[in-house]
Amino acid sequence: MRAWQVGQLGEPGEVMRLAEEVPRPVAGPGQLLVRVRAAAVNFPDALMVRGQYQVRPPLPFTPGVELCGEVADGARRGERLIGNPVLPHGAFAEYALLDAAAAFPAPGALDDAEAAALHIGYQTAWFALHRRARLAAGETLLVHAAAGGVGSAAVQLGRAAGARVVAVVGGPAKAQAARALGADLVVDRTAGDFVAAVKEFTGGRGADVVFDPVGGDAYTGSTKCVAFEGRIVVVGFAAGRIPAPALNHALVKNYAILGLHWGLYNTHDPQAVRAAHDELTRLADRGVVRPLVSARVPLAGAADAVQLVADGRSTGRIAVLGD
Repeated sequence: MRAWQVGQLGEPGEVMRLAEEVPRPVAGPGQLLVRVRAAAVNFPDALMVRGQYQVRPPLPFTPGVELCGEVADGARRGERLIGNPVLPHGAFAEYALLDAAAAFPAPGALDDAEAAALHIGYQTAWFALHRRARLAAGETLLVHAAAGGVGSAAVQLGRAAGARVVAVVGGPAKAQAARALGADLVVDRTAGDFVAAVKEFTGGRGADVVFDPVGGDAYTGSTKCVAFEGRIVVVGFAAGRIPAPALNHALVKNYAILGLHWGLYNTHDPQAVRAAHDELTRLADRGVVRPLVSARVPLAGAADAVQLVADGRSTGRIAVLGD
């Protein structure tokens, strides 16, 4: 089969190589062989290729952590599923493996590219907003990187929960995308101060919930505009700088700092992950959520797509389509 291979760590555009004759993976106990119909590009793909992710497959490996695939053989042949492939056989290939217990039916309302993008980003946003922050209708939600893959999911799920959503983005094109997602207020951080904008939008109260996959200055600014009894959910550090929060500030302003590592729920509470998927499927069927897929590229374009995400130049999700 054809598959992208990483034989040495580095920038995706430099070290990813498309191999024409890679052995097709063989399903072990509890695994399913799937033909990849679409793979969604995620920031962790770039980190993994660079050797900066917490999961480090042995070299060489095939990257790609999220897919929509069709079961290739066995009793479940033909089923359309989404999930995280079993590394080192990642999603940027013609075939991959899924853990049968952690694979989910692809929502019928979504095409292959959209279904591939529903899993990691939307599960992350769902658990951050509902399990960790307990977002309530009428509250104000501040979303950083709101036009990115996980940020766009948070905007849609915040709106679905009845919150007022303030979207922070970088650049006019991403601002336009955030408006199309339904954000109530869009702030281009390259042209304005999101702290002042949040305070003005909320009449000085601040944001009840902050969804932060960026870290760095985004986190620091959020502490200046979080509301009394607000909740800042730390999702990631796309800015490359991990903040060192001043806990006395959290005490004085009476806000909570919450961590969200979605992958742990697969181990500690898999039933909650399945329940979240069921709810996301219902929202997709109602047309309330639909992953923002900004581009669909052939398998040959995977390395360039991962590099775009690594450089922060993508909007929403890029999907790599199966041949």
